[in-house]
Amino acid sequence: MKIGIRREDKNEWEGRVPIIPEHVKELYQKYDIKFVVQPSSIRAFSVEEYRQAGAIIQEDLSECSIILAIKEIQEDFFIQNKVYVFFSHTIKGQQHNMPMLKRMMELKDTLIDYERIVDDKGKRIVFFGRFAGIAGMIDVFWAFGQRLEWEGYKTPFSKLKQALNYSGLDEVKSVYKGIGKVIKKEGLPKDIIPLIVGFAGYGNVSRGAQEMFDLFPHKKIEPKHLKDFMKKRNFSSHHLYKVIFKEKDMVQPTDSSISFTLQDYYHHPEKYTSKFEDYLPHLKVLVNAIYWDKMYPKLVTKKYLKTIYEAGKTLPLRVIGDISCDVEGSIECNLATTNSGNPVYIYDPLNQTIRYGVEGNGSVILAIDNLPCELPKESSSIFSGVLEHFIPRLVEVDFSVPFEKVNIHPEIKRATILYKGELTPDYKYLLEYLNISK
Repeated sequence: MKIGIRREDKNEWEGRVPIIPEHVKELYQKYDIKFVVQPSSIRAFSVEEYRQAGAIIQEDLSECSIILAIKEIQEDFFIQNKVYVFFSHTIKGQQHNMPMLKRMMELKDTLIDYERIVDDKGKRIVFFGRFAGIAGMIDVFWAFGQRLEWEGYKTPFSKLKQALNYSGLDEVKSVYKGIGKVIKKEGLPKDIIPLIVGFAGYGNVSRGAQEMFDLFPHKKIEPKHLKDFMKKRNFSSHHLYKVIFKEKDMVQPTDSSISFTLQDYYHHPEKYTSKFEDYLPHLKVLVNAIYWDKMYPKLVTKKYLKTIYEAGKTLPLRVIGDISCDVEGSIECNLATTNSGNPVYIYDPLNQTIRYGVEGNGSVILAIDNLPCELPKESSSIFSGVLEHFIPRLVEVDFSVPFEKVNIHPEIKRATILYKGELTPDYKYLLEYLNISK
């Protein structure tokens, strides 16, 4: 059995890999699984490392039955009757990826999506979420420092860099701990306190972001106490403040006689409306780490921002780190995804336009859609450590039989969007987005 590892080409910063050389070697020695690796000049692990691990290095992956990748794949890459495993970004019917999905259907390919490898409770198993949060928070603090410097404030944050400009996570944490000591000893400028950072969501992405935030001296505020905290004005310049927003904090029933219940919100989001605008006047930084779909209320709307600025007011909100990165989604003022080379823009609420950089009227928006690539070795190593356990299960599958009879592991079966060119039962809804009749 030969498994291919595709060269990533989304952009020049995408150096992640699905399987690292160490695990290539282990899988070959234990299961006699051979890997064929396309050469790449930007991959975090060198061609030589893969060669020493026993991999075949070549451009042509046609002899491989299964092909692994990370990000979306160009339509002209696909080969007929192959099994592809990657983040397809199709499950929400994302229009920019529907041509790719159509092409795979035409070629009778099988698509297994990492995002949908979940346990029987729906919890994701193979993910980069923690590192999206870590890299996102690093870049948010960098953007925050740059914005404050443009405004004329000298703060320890102005010394910070983007995640990709550090040698690795150990260096970042060392730098953050050092700056934390400076904040605790010298304090922050009075004009920027209280420095309140809000985290929308509490899953893997949010926990990754908080992992970096927590390296600074900080205190926690419950969302329900935020208004009272601001009224007391007993602010510390030697601490940051953290607020974690859960669903019950972000939305409320439209009918005030009904109490919020989580499952009701999940099943009937149309009965709820956002109350997130109550918090925005108090936040300096917002980190968005929620799963969002169009059925759910938005957290930050264009209308709200325009109303504030038309009234001659401003928000203290310097940076919105939209790590979830749904364009015009829960953060409606996220008008475009960015990349590591051009990571932020200012959203002007009056004109509803964007201007790249940190200068201008409005909040800085960070909207990089592949943040873990800024810490490629660490993120790939953790990801590969989980994925390698699924590889032997994939190799054992007989893909020639009908889907209902295929001897595929349940977690992988749940992640199978296409099977030999046909949408599987759980994903038939995508026909609507593909403009194909049932």
